[in-house]
Amino acid sequence: MIAPAFSWPTRVYWEDTDAGGVVYHAQYLAFLERARSEWVRAQGYGQERLRLEFELVFAVRAMQVDFLKPARLDDALSVSAELRECRRASLVFAQAIHRGDERLFTATVRLAALDPRDFRPRPIPAALYEPLQALVTPAPQEPT
Repeated sequence: MIAPAFSWPTRVYWEDTDAGGVVYHAQYLAFLERARSEWVRAQGYGQERLRLEFELVFAVRAMQVDFLKPARLDDALSVSAELRECRRASLVFAQAIHRGDERLFTATVRLAALDPRDFRPRPIPAALYEPLQALVTPAPQEPT
């Protein structure tokens, strides 16, 4: 297993932008999805293994996003993913997109654990739940 903090590099391509060369708002969500998928893969699970071995898929249940600054064509970005909560049937990730040291976007993403056959909520199997619990990174404390 790797450390809980995770960063996935990406570049902004023409297909990611609007006519002005600025990243289209919905594309930020695709960047987040890819980073979470790569985070899961880096933990040794991967989406297909989760589906076949654990009979589990995760789907976005809720998301809070904050667009801080625009990303633009050809920008090299890093997309972070940190597991903040692991409950019996859901996960919460804190994610951010940076261009160098500049934070462009932040998000909190809640994922629901679902049965892949009928897409109904189900508990995360114990064999997966315990390792995920160990990867939870508490949110940093705000200065008082």
